[in-house]
Amino acid sequence: MGPDRAGDRLALLDAFEADLLRVFDPHGPAPRHPLLRRLRPTVRRCSLTPEPFLGLIAANRQDQLVRRYETYDDLLAYCELSANPVGRLVLAVTGTATPERIRRSDEICTALQIVEHLQDVAEDLARDRIYLPAEDMKRFGVREADLAAATAGAPVRALIAHEARRARGLLDAGAPLVGSVRGRLRLLLAGFVGADARP
Repeated sequence: MGPDRAGDRLALLDAFEADLLRVFDPHGPAPRHPLLRRLRPTVRRCSLTPEPFLGLIAANRQDQLVRRYETYDDLLAYCELSANPVGRLVLAVTGTATPERIRRSDEICTALQIVEHLQDVAEDLARDRIYLPAEDMKRFGVREADLAAATAGAPVRALIAHEARRARGLLDAGAPLVGSVRGRLRLLLAGFVGADARP
């Protein structure tokens, strides 16, 4: 993507962020975007804060600027913006947020984001993005060209298995969240983490 197109998208994200902040200002003008206008009552009813929404916008900004992640910690920091806010919003809207539930939710959301990246390696590469940490690629002897091959070689399969084990560890760490909530949320979470939804 050329710099002009990225610049256009960044400018749109800046404008959307400014409009989003109007949602949280009860005395200011109404947001311009119809979706954000409809969000206002939910924000008030559920006492939502802007942070999760701002995180998602920051993740979209990062997608315009960052195409590779050097370390696993760099990838986790991206997931903190791109995935974890979704779980935090679900907990807030359902009135079930506690510090421990938020921590468990973050582990689940990060794991699911990593799994999505593992499923979309070729698609991401076609868009000139790689969400496999460069340090891990080097450790397993995987080059970018290996990711574009029609069939994954042994080093690529070993790398994907390594990242999948990390994601499984995060899902396992977050799994106690399922037992701490009830109803439809419990069923939904159980489906994501492969846990037992029974009381």
